[in-house]
Amino acid sequence: MSADPNAQLLALSPLDGRYAGKVDALRPIFSEFGLIKARVKVEVEWLLALAEEPGIAELAPFSAAAAARLRALAADLSVADAARVKEIERTTNHDVKAVEYLIKERLKDDAELGPALEFVHFACTSEDINNLSYALMLSEARQHVLLPKLDQLIQVLRTMAHEHAALPMLSRTHGQTASPTTVGKEIANVVARLLRQGETLAGAPMPGKINGAVGNYNAHVAAYPDIDWPAFSQRFVTSLGLDWQPYTTQIEPHDGIAEICDAQRRIDTICIDLCRDVWGYISLGYFKQAVKAGEVGSSTMPHKVNPIDFENAEGNFGIANALFEHFAAKLPISRWQRDLTDSTVLRALGTAFGHALIGYDALLRGLGKLSANPERLAADLDAAWEVLAEAVQTVMRRHGLPNPYEQLKALTRGQGINEASMREFIASLDLPAADKQRLLAMTPGSYSGLAERLAREI
Repeated sequence: MSADPNAQLLALSPLDGRYAGKVDALRPIFSEFGLIKARVKVEVEWLLALAEEPGIAELAPFSAAAAARLRALAADLSVADAARVKEIERTTNHDVKAVEYLIKERLKDDAELGPALEFVHFACTSEDINNLSYALMLSEARQHVLLPKLDQLIQVLRTMAHEHAALPMLSRTHGQTASPTTVGKEIANVVARLLRQGETLAGAPMPGKINGAVGNYNAHVAAYPDIDWPAFSQRFVTSLGLDWQPYTTQIEPHDGIAEICDAQRRIDTICIDLCRDVWGYISLGYFKQAVKAGEVGSSTMPHKVNPIDFENAEGNFGIANALFEHFAAKLPISRWQRDLTDSTVLRALGTAFGHALIGYDALLRGLGKLSANPERLAADLDAAWEVLAEAVQTVMRRHGLPNPYEQLKALTRGQGINEASMREFIASLDLPAADKQRLLAMTPGSYSGLAERLAREI
């Protein structure tokens, strides 16, 4: 980040302006510095792997000290080192070649490593380095930022589901009164969805390839025809913790990136659904929001406590998903053996995940301010005795009473039903005494089926 105190005011992207501090966890991964560091790592590990291959007689295995120096070059890469790469790039006009030249520049005076410098980037096309670098970046972001943040959200929601497992709430299907549920069960529904999509995100393969200019090991075989290059490639890619992609053009086809983007997009969509539901429940008075001293809800209406955290989250998840949708639709498509359209698109991965991260944090902040309002929940339930029609007509069906659905439809649809009229109707039915008594004792608040159990079991 610039040392200019006004840099955030001049930033084109809110991720580097208003929200800069909220995406710091992703900055070392998806920034230009992060990409350069990943490229250096891949180049270094490729050189080390080549040195261990017995079929490459011209390159002897490195000593432990030399190998450590190579790996330290990648692990300890500084922002100043990355700036040097950019300086070299101004001459080469090629970002990956600039990384190769930096490595050679740093190692040329080493007595052991200097003679091996022409094996840096040996037989590689730029995309051999790039695809592995982006795969490493995505894997790091997934493991260290995205999944932990999702786990945090799931745990907060699970706690809420258990806390409010027995708190009855009127359902609304099509916006109309419907069979009651509990606050906890509705939150448990979200937990279940996020758990499933989290497993998909965590389990999505992260493919990588290193097979030359058009995926056929042309240069490799020309130089060393006796080496089993596909087997060598597989060992190398998997040694990086990635999944080997055996069939490619010049570029790895990016299907794995598309799968990760689709998985994250579904998670974001579930979160948008939650934001909108909670926003509505706040509007109905089912939840209250904690008031923070000094905050202003409206510039003109002093009474307002707006659900701004849920609105902020929804907006950021929406921006992220617009990008994820484009990534998933565009990245797997490349003209013939390679075009460059993926290059500029891949650089925006951090933007999408940055907005998703801001969405997570805003949603968590909003959830932390909520408290249920049992009185308001109970009042809505007590004004909706018509929802017991489902229970009554189902028991009538069990005992063979005539036209149960039609009778309850005539009684309840579009008409004002209260406790007295519902119980009067139940009392008139020719039902076994135990069943009639059970129905007479039922209230909208007690008619929630297994909602409490289901909420506690999540």
